Formats: sequence, structure tokens, C-alpha cells
Amino acid sequence: MSASQSRSLAIPVDGAGTVSALLIAPPQARACFVFAHGAGAGMTHVFMNDAAESLAARGIATLRFQFPYLEKGSKRPDSPAVAQATVRAAVAEAARLCPGLRLIAGGKSFGARMTSQAQSAAPLPGVTGLVFFGFPLHPAGQPAVTRADHLDAVEIPMLFLQGTRDKLAEMELLEPVVQRLGRRATLHRIEQADHAFHVPARSGRNARAVMDELTQAFAVWCDALPGA
Repeated sequence: MSASQSRSLAIPVDGAGTVSALLIAPPQARACFVFAHGAGAGMTHVFMNDAAESLAARGIATLRFQFPYLEKGSKRPDSPAVAQATVRAAVAEAARLCPGLRLIAGGKSFGARMTSQAQSAAPLPGVTGLVFFGFPLHPAGQPAVTRADHLDAVEIPMLFLQGTRDKLAEMELLEPVVQRLGRRATLHRIEQADHAFHVPARSGRNARAVMDELTQAFAVWCDALPGA
């Protein structure tokens, strides 16, 4: 399977029916990322597509999947229990389809938080690290850190990829959270990026340059994981 080809899948989720998924597994992949989407857009959103293709070019497979609410055409996100069950089902499917590859889980915004909550409740089998594309530390305009409390129970390495203008994770709040987590957590700042990783024109960078930075940071972190 080339980096530009996707394999369509259907994943059964206990108590929530079946959800759609997409696997991109480049030749000689060294890891597979179970990649959950954000609350407002599904697995085929342009950001998800671009990230998956960019990771494939760096030798990292991706398994993207829909949460049940979007599969059903609803705009209201699933309960944490249903979302976490979906993450677990996707991780199990990735392990089945990509035997021998290092498993990493995470996602964009809502998907990142549902994955970390699942991991904190009970370790995701075979997963050796978590990657967050814009961890949603708090609602916009409501700064707080309680959404990060569960991260203390996560015992595997975590990578936070965060824009410095992200209104859902003010940097002065996020930095102490990462420091509290100690050696388990790594923060990579995307200068001038917002929660969607958009940067102003005056930055001199475009969406592709930002995506290259995101996925390069991911790949470097992945290769530095214990046992890599």
C-alpha cells in the first residue's frame, strides 16, 4: 500500500454499532498511530488527511476512525464512555492489522482527550505513547487545568503538539501541567499557531510548513521512545 492510498475499514464498537475507519500503511512503516478526530469534523477533514499523508511520508502508518455520533450524522459528541470504547476498538484493530509495529494513540483536540482518558482509566493494550494534536486543556475563554487531572494516571510517554495562540490551551497554563508530568511529557510549541494550527500570513509560513513541523516533531519523538 502506497502512502497515497487508503484502505477503508469498518470497526465494531461494543454497544455503539460499527464505525468507519481508514488505514494508511506505507511500505516499511515503523509505527502505527491510532488517530482520533476532533469534535467538529470527522476523520476525512483536511487536517486529518494532510497529517496522515505527512506521517506516511515519514514511515508512520495511521488508522483514522469515526466516533459513533458522526457516523450517525449527529453533531453532539458521544459520552466519554462511548468515545473511550471506540478508541479501544480502534487500537485493537490497529494491533490486528499492523502486527509488529509500535502502537501510538492520540488525536486532534476532542480525540486527543478521549484517548488520554481511555489510557488513564485502563492502559490501551500495546500502546507505547500518546500524541496530542492540540490538547484541549479548557474551553475558549474559560482558563482552567482540571481537564488535565487524569493525565497523572497516564504512565507512558506523551507528546503535546500545541500552538502558542491556542485559545483552548493557554501556554502559561499548559506549561506547568507538562512540567508536573515530568519525564513522561514533552511539549513541542508551534509558534503563532492557533487551535487549528493556522498561522497568520505575517509568520511567513503556510499550512504545509506547519504540518511538516508537526509531523517531523512526531517522528523524532517516536524514534526516541524506549525500545524504538
